[in-house]
Amino acid sequence: MELKITSKEFDHFRTLIYDESGISLSQQKQSLLESRLSKRVRELGLETFSQYYDRVIGDPTQEEFTRMLDLISTNKTDFFRESKHFDFLRDVILPESIPEKRIRIWSSACSTGEEPYTIAITLFEGVQNPGEWDFKILASDLSTRVLAKAASGIYDEERFQGMSPDMLSRHFLRGRGDSMGRFKVKPHLASMIRFRRLNLMNDEFPIRNPLDLIFCRNVMIYFDRPTQETLVNKFHRYLKPGGYLFIGHSESLQWVSHPFMSLAPTIYQKER
Repeated sequence: MELKITSKEFDHFRTLIYDESGISLSQQKQSLLESRLSKRVRELGLETFSQYYDRVIGDPTQEEFTRMLDLISTNKTDFFRESKHFDFLRDVILPESIPEKRIRIWSSACSTGEEPYTIAITLFEGVQNPGEWDFKILASDLSTRVLAKAASGIYDEERFQGMSPDMLSRHFLRGRGDSMGRFKVKPHLASMIRFRRLNLMNDEFPIRNPLDLIFCRNVMIYFDRPTQETLVNKFHRYLKPGGYLFIGHSESLQWVSHPFMSLAPTIYQKER
C-alpha cells in the first residue's frame, strides 16, 4: 500500500518538529517528509502517518522523535570543513590564550564528530607544549545516533581525504584485521572532548564557566529568523567577554538582532 501524508498530518509533524527542535519546514517539504518517513512507518507496522505521529509523541524517552529527526536531517560533515575557522582558532584565539594556557570550546551541533576532533587537532598542533595546556571541548547534538558515532571516534579511510598522512598518523590509529580501512582517534584527542545530548531550543544549557568559542555551523539554516535570534542571544550569555562565535559559511546574522561585533563573514565576537 502506498503511504501518502495529508496536509493536516504534515502540519502536525511540522509544528512538533518546530516546537521541539527549532527546525522550520516549509510547505514545500511535505513530499520530502513523506519520502523520508515512509519506510519507518512501514517498519513499525503502521498504516498511516497519523499513527506514526501518535507513536512519536507517545514515546516518553523521545527516542522515536530523535530517530525521526535523523531521517529528515542531513548530518554530513568533514574534517577541517570551512578551514578558515580553524586557521583563526590557531592564529588568533590560541595566542590570546597563552597567558592562562586554558581554553573552553563548545561544538554545539557536532553531528558525527568531525568538527570537535578537528578542533582538538588544531589545539594540539597549535601550541608548543600541549601537555601544559588545559583544553576542554563540549560536543553536543540533538541526535543520539550521531553522538554515538562521534564518541566512538572511528571513521572510514575515505573520510580523511583532506588530511595529510602525517597528521592522520599522529592523531589516529590504523585499524587491522576486521577493522582494516578504518581509523580510531587516539586518546590524547579523545580525552579533550566530552560528548553530550543537548537541545539548542532549551532555555538554559549545562555550562557553568564562560566559553572562549562557540561553533554553531550549518544548523541555523534550518531555523527561522526568530529562532536564530533567540539562539544567538543565548550563545552570547555563555561566552566570556571577548569570546567568539563561528557560524556556517552558508549562514548570516545580517537580518538578526544580536549584540555581537562582526569581525569577518561568519566570525563574530562578544564585546570585551
